[in-house]
Amino acid sequence: QVPLVESGGGSVQAGGSLRLTCQASEYTYTNNCLGWFRVSPGKEREGVAYIYTADGSTYYVDSVKGRFAISQDNANSAVYLQMSSLKPEDTGMYYCAAGLSCTVVTGHIEVDEAEWGYWGQGTQVTISS
Repeated sequence: QVPLVESGGGSVQAGGSLRLTCQASEYTYTNNCLGWFRVSPGKEREGVAYIYTADGSTYYVDSVKGRFAISQDNANSAVYLQMSSLKPEDTGMYYCAAGLSCTVVTGHIEVDEAEWGYWGQGTQVTISS
């Protein structure tokens, strides 16, 4: 069973919305942290949001606060990223990841593959102005 599979990407105009879905295997879903990362043109991979599965607590980087919402669906082993008020700078490949711990350093979610051991193949999000 594939650990993580993303879907829901697409092309929308600025101000629009998209909902990304990450379908996890039952094993992967047991990880402590489930998160979304993105790679935007000319930029390094960055963490966007994560959810701590034990208590449902969430974290967002400043650039998406108030616009994105991450949620978990225990019945279906899925994680969602609802994205609203999208901006052209939100364009990128979005990846779902699962890991044992989720560390934040100076406001940024650490992109550490020692922590985030499982990654999906990504889904493209393109926002036009």
